Amino acid sequence: MSLLNEYGLFLAKTLTLVLLLIATAGAALLLVRQRGGATTRLRIRHLNDKYEAMILSLQASMLSKKSYRQVLRQSRAREARRVAEASQRRRVFVLEFHGDLRASAVASLREEINAVLGVVRPGDEVMLLIESHGGAVHGYGLAASQLARIRSRGIPLTVAVDKIAASGGYMMACVGDRILAAPFAIVGSIGVVAQLPNFNRLLKKHDIDFELHTAGEFKRTLTLFGENTDAGRGHFREEIEDAHRLFKDFVRSHRPALDIEAVATGEWWFGTRALELGLVDELRTSDDYLLTATVDADVYAVTWQRPRGLLERLIRPARDTLSRLR
Repeated sequence: MSLLNEYGLFLAKTLTLVLLLIATAGAALLLVRQRGGATTRLRIRHLNDKYEAMILSLQASMLSKKSYRQVLRQSRAREARRVAEASQRRRVFVLEFHGDLRASAVASLREEINAVLGVVRPGDEVMLLIESHGGAVHGYGLAASQLARIRSRGIPLTVAVDKIAASGGYMMACVGDRILAAPFAIVGSIGVVAQLPNFNRLLKKHDIDFELHTAGEFKRTLTLFGENTDAGRGHFREEIEDAHRLFKDFVRSHRPALDIEAVATGEWWFGTRALELGLVDELRTSDDYLLTATVDADVYAVTWQRPRGLLERLIRPARDTLSRLR
């Protein structure tokens, strides 16, 4: 028994040492990647090649070897013509925006637009694929301003909504020259909302004092723990109404034919109804639009990739799962 105990203790020490070495090596590798290896970079995908490869893969399974070789020769001939005519062919640059409450994707969007504006030429087009429930006014206001940079250069901007562009998401979408929407995409929600709980009565019930000191009558209007006043509530309401007016004015400036008072009620509509109201211009998915564009244009997906921190990498799977469930 003494021998077994000593052997078990030896195994435990060995296992502890191995785990410690693995943890140390992992930490060192992570540090190296964060300092130099995982830098931000621009990723470009030629979607013409992607679609062509998919079609050829399907045909390889369906056709005889002789027929497939003929199709392959035709594909290579088309590719040779495309390369020869590259300087004359128009280009479509595809950007994606997956919004959260803080519109944090604007950090990547601005870099993607910087890159595109550096190479764009007359006849080119930019397409934005947007999916957003909306969020902070200042974040989405900045995102919309980034898109306005494209319009100001005279470059056609097409916005596609396959799932949802609501509130701040629609603020961005309305900047486009054209808005495409899937029939059941959610569009609209031109409104402003703000809410917060107040624990003041709970604190008083337990004899807990809370002090808030400000310089300026409306430096703080509503608070979580202080006692809110009617004057504070009134000013807070005025701020919301002012933000709503600015939102409506912004939409009106980009879509002047829209009956803004009829649609700026905070409601949302499915794509079919949004088309009837003038919120979108065409019922069409982004896939159909891009596949058609490859016939006479070179289509490039442009993505600015940044390294994710350790915490973000750990929590992202759970966040993505929650996003799919909501």
